[in-house]
Amino acid sequence: MQLSVTGRHVDITDPMRQYAEDKASKLARFFDRIDRIDIIVDREQIQHSVEVVIHTDHKQSFVGQVAAGDFFEAIDLVIDKLSQQLRKHKDKLRHRRRSVKPGTKMTEDEVTEQAS
Repeated sequence: MQLSVTGRHVDITDPMRQYAEDKASKLARFFDRIDRIDIIVDREQIQHSVEVVIHTDHKQSFVGQVAAGDFFEAIDLVIDKLSQQLRKHKDKLRHRRRSVKPGTKMTEDEVTEQAS
């Protein structure tokens, strides 16, 4: 997994880069098909804007963008947003409804899932 931290209108210091990379590397435990993570930090007049783009192996991208007063707060908030997106996506992949072939019987669990 590749990580890149880029700054627009702000110089990225080593502690900022290390903090962003540490937080972003934790996203791999929510979805294991992550190829690359791009972190873009922008400094506006009063607040820091952080955008994180996650690229996966199936050409799917997840994007989170947050503006906050502090850089570290913005990183925490955007990582929380993306972890929710990744969890939701993984649940969708895990719980896809598969069609039942004609002539096969469904188990009781499958019947109750379709009923609800």
